[in-house]
Amino acid sequence: MAASELIQDTDDTPNNLEVTLITVDPPPPLPMTHLVANGNLSSSSPLSGVPRGPSGARRPGDHKSASLEDSRSRLIGCLHSGLKRHRDYVKIAVPQERANRLPREWWKTGVAFLYALFNLLFTTVIITFVHERVPDKSVSPPLPDKFFDYMDRVPWAFTVTEVNGLMLVGLFFIQWLFLKHKSIVARRCFFLIGTLYMYRCVTMYITTLPVPGKHMVCAPKLYNDSTGKIWRVLQLISGGGLSLTGSDLMCGDFLYSGHTVMLTLAYLFIAEYSPRRLWWYRWLCWLLSASGVVCILVGHEHYSVDVVVGYFVTTRVFWTYHTMANTHALRRAPNNLLARTWWNPVFNFLERNVQEPVPVVFSWPITLPSSCTQRYRSVDTSARDE
Repeated sequence: MAASELIQDTDDTPNNLEVTLITVDPPPPLPMTHLVANGNLSSSSPLSGVPRGPSGARRPGDHKSASLEDSRSRLIGCLHSGLKRHRDYVKIAVPQERANRLPREWWKTGVAFLYALFNLLFTTVIITFVHERVPDKSVSPPLPDKFFDYMDRVPWAFTVTEVNGLMLVGLFFIQWLFLKHKSIVARRCFFLIGTLYMYRCVTMYITTLPVPGKHMVCAPKLYNDSTGKIWRVLQLISGGGLSLTGSDLMCGDFLYSGHTVMLTLAYLFIAEYSPRRLWWYRWLCWLLSASGVVCILVGHEHYSVDVVVGYFVTTRVFWTYHTMANTHALRRAPNNLLARTWWNPVFNFLERNVQEPVPVVFSWPITLPSSCTQRYRSVDTSARDE
């Protein structure tokens, strides 16, 4: 029942009752979706004016409705002006460019390279000193090894290990050349190589194992001949410590296996920074890595514990580093136990400006000159015209 009809039927209705009847049938609420679209008022607003009688004049008691409409009009005007003043209150976060979130920072890569180079050189020095402490085979025979009990030695097996290792390193180097963010990947690779070989220096020096097989021929000991030791260090560096080059003549570098480190680390980097659709490529590299590790044991060049420890140390350090690098929230988390590693300050230095996981994006390693690019475009345009 409308309030105006009640007022016409009962002229002697008290004023207070009139106010009560007006509030019985309140007007519908304003649809806010019509008010805030683009910060302007919509033409479909229900405020079309105050109801009037048949002759266009205001009915008795309409002054209350008029005051209510005036209040609403002032409120809507305030909202409208506020929306106009604060029209930019919704801020859309525009992501930064990928180049800024993944800076190259080649100078940090150079620092990581020097770190790896120092530890590799330090490893050759430690091997030279440990070689002097290796007991003679006649005094300390090889330790019992369960794998050696079931598998006889195959002489050519260790050659397969080194060939597989060189193939994996070569494949990763070619893959690295075509990566867009090659500076970050190289930085991580150098840091992990340096850290793993530093760990190897510690384990080799504190525990010297006897030779794992009587077939091994070790170079004679030099004792106090410092000049001879320097030449051996240089010979080991020049040949890369490989049996193929004839530079692996010293013994004592058993715990843990350096060949296992390189085979495992090369595969992990290949798998991490290769497209997921190239599953056959990753499986091929895994076969090269796994067969190379097994051939170390088949050739009786290392104890089984050397290979197992080398595998576990390499994989755990690699996974820990990349978990922290790919999960940005972990770096500042107060309960991040991974940040308790001793190399966490070095990690923060190398990865401070890397704000997201490194995508697997390839690009040409050499940028073509602008003149060649323009010439190609002109030729391509003429071909389309024909």
